[in-house]
Amino acid sequence: MKPSTPDGNAAPAKFTRYQSFVAGLLAFLQFAVILDFMIMSPLGAVIMPTLDISPRQFGLIVSAYAFSAGISGLVMAGFADRFDRKKLLLFFYTGFVLATLWCGLAQSFPMLLAARIVTGIFGGVIGSVVLAIATDLFAPQLRGRVMGVIQTAFAASQVLGLPVGLYLSNRWTWHAPFIAMAIFGAVGGLVIAWRMQPVAGHLLSRQEKSAFMHLVHTVAQPRYLTAFATTALLTTGGFMLMPFSSAFTVHNLGIPLERLPTIYLLTGLCTIFVGPLVGKAADAWGKLPVFLAGSALTITMVLIYTHLESVSFTTLIIVNMVMFVGIFSRMIPFQAMVTSVPEATQRGSFNAISAATQQLAGGLASLVAGHIVTIGSDGKLQNFAAIGYVVVASTLVAAVMAWRVHRGIKQRTLLVATPA
Repeated sequence: MKPSTPDGNAAPAKFTRYQSFVAGLLAFLQFAVILDFMIMSPLGAVIMPTLDISPRQFGLIVSAYAFSAGISGLVMAGFADRFDRKKLLLFFYTGFVLATLWCGLAQSFPMLLAARIVTGIFGGVIGSVVLAIATDLFAPQLRGRVMGVIQTAFAASQVLGLPVGLYLSNRWTWHAPFIAMAIFGAVGGLVIAWRMQPVAGHLLSRQEKSAFMHLVHTVAQPRYLTAFATTALLTTGGFMLMPFSSAFTVHNLGIPLERLPTIYLLTGLCTIFVGPLVGKAADAWGKLPVFLAGSALTITMVLIYTHLESVSFTTLIIVNMVMFVGIFSRMIPFQAMVTSVPEATQRGSFNAISAATQQLAGGLASLVAGHIVTIGSDGKLQNFAAIGYVVVASTLVAAVMAWRVHRGIKQRTLLVATPA
């Protein structure tokens, strides 16, 4: 008899050769989507004077992606389980690549705004399809590992994507990174079409005739609502801290602007290394214990980070690294845990709504943070510590809700295992 994990699953096995390929491919897709979203912020200093637009207009361009992605995810949720997931992925990924190319060809504010809206419409669905595929192809005792691999995409976008994107922009124009991403992404699309097998096992079960009712029935599940709310709270923290972290580092901590890339590079390398280890730990020791440990570490480091004053460059890097370890130690086990929440016939719609919730919560969190933080007469950010308190509060509430999600999973597992 195989030993079991604290989650009640058999001890983790290794990925098959095909599963390793799929895990890498899903990480690549996440990398492409995350980089497309993140590249806009550092390019702002070039795009605004080139297109002669104001910071407010640029902010609209950035937020347009998040809100269009969120709305797209909600609209798509009713249809997400009615097709082969590979075909669905190829459709939205093709639209995403073409929209990214459109961004690279845009010559005016209205054209770039429209391109970002369309990019969000297609890109906002890809993440949910990626999670549905990971859930379909990987057993529960392997999902911590696959989520650990997929989450390294965020770190890789910092280490590889942003520096390369900025180099291309400086070497040519701000159009170059988007054109390069479109070309690079097209190659990835060909690999998906050629090598990925169909993912249609969920179609063997009876599907609801009405896409709208499929969406309604997914939203109406109380245990799903708890998972969605937890996702929104976990997203809040990152989207409140990220937009102001570079300004806080430069203006409040006195770190030269030229040293920011080094911080991103080292933090990204750390999370690339730690992400898969967190995934393995979640599979071996249980998703909830690792999540709670990550939450405790996150609370501690956020309070330290948001109260920093004048520190050395080395100290800041260490604090930044440990804080991101805490953040990833929350997200990876929770994503692995939440894959066991939906029924097989509702995985696509569940993940689509979850992704939409994440995008909308992130957009709202950024707006709220913008109203909390102010710039003092000395150029320093004011009330940055208040954001830390909001993140701590959301983390504590998310921990309680994650415990409820985990308890619900265990109860349903026992019901299924108990003979009638």
